[in-house]
Parts: sequence; C-alpha cells; structure tokens
Amino acid sequence: MQKINQAKLHKNTPLNEVLKLANACKCNACTVGCRHGSGVFADEEIEKLAGFMNIDAGVLKKEFLEEVEKFNTKKFRPRIKRKEGRPYGKCIFFDEQIGCKIHEAKPLECRIAMGCRDYGEDLILWFMLNHFVNKDDAESIRQFASYLKAGGKTLDGGKLEDLVPDKRRLKKILSLEIK
Repeated sequence: MQKINQAKLHKNTPLNEVLKLANACKCNACTVGCRHGSGVFADEEIEKLAGFMNIDAGVLKKEFLEEVEKFNTKKFRPRIKRKEGRPYGKCIFFDEQIGCKIHEAKPLECRIAMGCRDYGEDLILWFMLNHFVNKDDAESIRQFASYLKAGGKTLDGGKLEDLVPDKRRLKKILSLEIK
C-alpha cells in the first residue's frame, strides 16, 4: 500500500485518502474511545447500520443511538452505557472480548480514529471540520471561532478565513459573537 504523507492532511483531503491512513487497529490507544464514548456517524451511515442490523432506521435511532451536538450541528452516535454519575461510558456496541460488534457498519469517526498514530488527532480534526463545522451556518462558525479562541486546533484549510473567505461576511458573523 502506498504510504500517504500525513503532514499533508488538510480539511479538503478526500475521504478515500483519509481512510488509507486509518487501518483497523485494536490496540488500547485505539479502543479507549470505545470504552469511554463512541464515534459519530456521517449522515448517510445511519441507513447502512440499520440494514446491517436488519432493523428500521427509526427503531435504530430510538433504541441504540443518541444525538450529539457540536458547532451547532447535530449528529448521531451509538448510545453510551454510562456508569451512574459519569458523563462517559462504554459504547453500546463494544464488547471487551470481540471488540466492535458493528465493525462492518461502524461510524466514520470510529473508522478513522487512530489513537496509536502520531497523526491520529489530525484525523479527528478532519472529521470535525467536514462533519460538524458548517461554513453556511453563522452560529456554527461562531462556535468554531470560540473553540479556536480557546486554543482548539485545526488543519490547513480549516481556518476561519478558509471556511468563510468573504471577509465582510466573516466579520459580520463574528461581530454577533457573544463576548
């Protein structure tokens, strides 16, 4: 397999190139997310999982998924089995013995999570930029701006000026930011 230069990972890296960086791994660094949370589905993946499980997408969402929101964008992820009083817990589809029970249809964020690689954080930033930050939603841009202001990281192509190249529009969006 051709080695991809992860230093070139940017917001607009095509999904097929991102997936080449994310080989299935069951090490502790890569499964820690399964034990303390779950990954998020890209929109089109809900139907795939419903088919894999042979259930209706509505039933899947109601019984097995939970909604999360980041940067004013709502997505679904597998439900978390939280211990009492804890905000985190094991993914409903994770089994300590066999691993991911929905591996063939697991969320894109899970498929690209590589905690054991030096570019693992960049893969998650790529997911965030392409599936949560919405350049056409002013509130999403404002929330992303707050994230960056607080020290959050981004990739090339994921700066505010890249997302909203019209300087007047960006200034107007940000002028509504709560200080």
